[in-house]
Amino acid sequence: MMETLYTAEALSTGAGRDGHVRTTDGTVEFDLAVPKEMGGSGEGANPEQLFAAGYSACFHSALQAVARTRKIPVADSSVGARVGIGPNGQGGFQLEVLLEVTLPGLPADQARELAEAAHQVCPYSNATRGNIEVTLNVVED
Repeated sequence: MMETLYTAEALSTGAGRDGHVRTTDGTVEFDLAVPKEMGGSGEGANPEQLFAAGYSACFHSALQAVARTRKIPVADSSVGARVGIGPNGQGGFQLEVLLEVTLPGLPADQARELAEAAHQVCPYSNATRGNIEVTLNVVED
């Protein structure tokens, strides 16, 4: 059994994707809206945006941790995440993720190796592995 270091809690109220979400500590709170591309108003955040923000931040942290252990400076690094949603062909929906990793000043092979190592460390990557398609794109500077 895993030793839990931290637990985040959030509550969704209203109509799900057209509702309201708030963390129990109040640090995150806002209205949600279905994206226009899915027939909604698009006048609020949506779960895919939240997932993209969380994944990019978590992966970036993992990338920096791996680089730190290898004593490789990555001060100007960045990680972008694109989370797509679409039908799964069985009446439900599925997600896909594209992670774009930028490591300015590093040789392409070293940047790719760091990104791959971070992909093994990141909790989001470990949670999604084998469940959804995650594409890792290392952007050359």
